[in-house]
Amino acid sequence: MIKRITSKTYSEERALYNLKNARLLLCKFMGENDGESPLKEASNISVNSCKFYLRYPLWHVNDAQIRATLFAEPSRAPMWYSKNLVFRNSTIESVKAFRECENITLDNLVMKSAEAIWRCNKVNIVNSDLDSTYLCFESKDINMSKTNFKGKYSFQYVENAIIEDCTLDTKDFLWHANNVTIKNCTIKGEYLGWYSDNLTFINCKIIGTQPLCYCKHLKLIDCEMENCDLSFEFSFVEATINSSIDSIKNPIGGKIVCKSVGEKIRKQRKYVGHCEIIETDKIKENKKAK
Repeated sequence: MIKRITSKTYSEERALYNLKNARLLLCKFMGENDGESPLKEASNISVNSCKFYLRYPLWHVNDAQIRATLFAEPSRAPMWYSKNLVFRNSTIESVKAFRECENITLDNLVMKSAEAIWRCNKVNIVNSDLDSTYLCFESKDINMSKTNFKGKYSFQYVENAIIEDCTLDTKDFLWHANNVTIKNCTIKGEYLGWYSDNLTFINCKIIGTQPLCYCKHLKLIDCEMENCDLSFEFSFVEATINSSIDSIKNPIGGKIVCKSVGEKIRKQRKYVGHCEIIETDKIKENKKAK
């Protein structure tokens, strides 16, 4: 039997602790008692058009559907240690959203949350607008598409991710990442992808200084690079770039095909190796000259 709770306000500590098989509509979690963890240990619940202002609302929760709901700034650390969560058409303003959660879907979500989605597994993000200082730290099995993201230090130490059709304005993106594919994205920021292994960029636009250094098994397919100086330092790379590159510094191995390179810096080689650099504009000029 499904319990229905409509238009109620709760402010007590653990007000609906261990709630099961319930549907909440137009409820508010706020008030003078300022109680924490209102829905801790809940399972099989839906939350529709509700507002949360209390701390730690959804800890150790299993099987929850959240729609058209606000997690306001006071509801800090709202979702921790939970499984099988679906958020649709909702807003999160609280810090430290999603910590050590598994199987979460974020669809048409607006989120501004520092340190969001940490050490989570099986994360699906679509049609969302995200702002976070540290996003997806040490998370695994991520799919993100049609999403705008802004914030520093994102996707560090992630494993197994696919990012498609996104706009990313971020610094130190994908540091120490492993097995990540990025398709049809615009990535603007500094120091992209350092110390990573098995990154693949397909039809992406990369903007910013010193991208993709100290990388292993790096691939770029039909990408563009803008304002990218000191690129690929100490990296093993296979790249086809449909633009010029401001400068390339000390790549270790592989092949880079691009229109032209403003400066090739080959000095202070840390490792022994050779990377072939082919400038297609020069090849065309030579053919014309002949």
